[in-house]
Amino acid sequence: MTKRLYIETVGCQMNMLDSELVVGSLRRVGYELVGTPREADTILFNTCSVRQHAEDKIYSALGRLKHVKDRHPHKIIGVLGCMSQKDQALIFKRAPHVDLVVGPGQLHRIATLLEEVVAGSGARMEVSLDRADGSRQEIEQSFEIYDPLRDAPMRPTPFQAFVRIMIGCDKFCTYCIVPKVRGPEQSRPPEHIELEVRRLVDEGCREVTLLGQTVNSYHWCAGSRTTRLADLLCRIHDTAGLDRIKFVTNFPKDMTQPLLEAVRDLHKCAHYLHVPAQSGSNQVLRRMKRGYTVEEYREMLARIRATIPDCAVTSDFIVGFCGETEDDFQQTVELVRDGRFKNSFIFKYSARPGTKAFDRYTDDVHEEVKRRRNRELLALQSSISEEDNRAWIGRVATVLVEGPSKTGRRDNDDGPITQLTGRTSCDRIVVFPGNRRLVGQWVDVRVYDTSAVTLFGTVVTHQAGPEVYTLNVVPA
Repeated sequence: MTKRLYIETVGCQMNMLDSELVVGSLRRVGYELVGTPREADTILFNTCSVRQHAEDKIYSALGRLKHVKDRHPHKIIGVLGCMSQKDQALIFKRAPHVDLVVGPGQLHRIATLLEEVVAGSGARMEVSLDRADGSRQEIEQSFEIYDPLRDAPMRPTPFQAFVRIMIGCDKFCTYCIVPKVRGPEQSRPPEHIELEVRRLVDEGCREVTLLGQTVNSYHWCAGSRTTRLADLLCRIHDTAGLDRIKFVTNFPKDMTQPLLEAVRDLHKCAHYLHVPAQSGSNQVLRRMKRGYTVEEYREMLARIRATIPDCAVTSDFIVGFCGETEDDFQQTVELVRDGRFKNSFIFKYSARPGTKAFDRYTDDVHEEVKRRRNRELLALQSSISEEDNRAWIGRVATVLVEGPSKTGRRDNDDGPITQLTGRTSCDRIVVFPGNRRLVGQWVDVRVYDTSAVTLFGTVVTHQAGPEVYTLNVVPA
């Protein structure tokens, strides 16, 4: 009998990959993915603990399901991922109707745990050891790397895939919960990664994004040989049928010159680097325990642009961190103004129980000040992004077509022509009208307009032998 599964994912690309792998493993034991909780026998939430808003969203969703569980007690409700590792039994206390709490290190057991709940074992909780509860080896073993073979239909598109190359983090930034909920830094063997990439390409994948909490910290030691990220890129670059390689998220201190030269010299590597700065103030960076100064970050930016002149760099910033003064904030404004990032993800500081900042510092920046600084920095970044994007008007961008744009999906047009979206090698979003048959293909698009986040264009026609291939499309 087919079991119906609904899963909702909050958070980063790592969570998206975890959900993909969970769904793939459950499909193999008879589960069918459905689109709404109402249709499902099993409802899973894959969670994030980086910001309070993400947790509030999950607890709110769980609260709405209480009456559903009262009416349909056979339904199974499970909470997976980072919030499970952080809150553990607190989830059962706040939402007693939850049946299953599973940390990110135990996702390989999800099918077995669901079977046990169905068999009447009662609520189950499986989480990893706390980082203070054993030796490093014991802690690592309790955070098992979960990367089984996957089903191609479970990827967001059949021609793009996430590939995890490492888990965990050893940076211990004071504001960050990730080292606690994702465990110690562990890299996968390069041979395993190469094999996974080849299998994905054999299934039709054309672009892979390598994932790690600090992906450029990747290193694998075998005997006297150490493989770094630059070496790994070289190893997978010549995979026949693979067209593009991306990797996120990078840590500034580990942005080595050999890595930059690999991105420059390997033509399949996207000229796009996401390198969070978090603040432009050395005082704030010290309290954050980021391990670098703003001068070192600026030097890294200069090396990127000297080595890969057309590289798009994106960043993250936290405003309102403990003790951040107006002068500290203005130094961050200066870094954003000078850095000219393609875009930045900007967040108000959210105090997280379990982090060093929560224990050591007072969250002393008023909420209204946080909101104002957030608005100001967003406005500055938006103006920079819009200005830099205007330089693309009239240029031709080569784009991997991902599918209908948000507008195209909303219109629900079944006709052959719709609004499509894709990304350039420097990760700029391009929207253009085109035939649905172009999805998964590389096309040239001439840009005629821009916004702060999007390039708008039309497909360029190309001569093919004695005939000319054209698309009868006009700017929307």
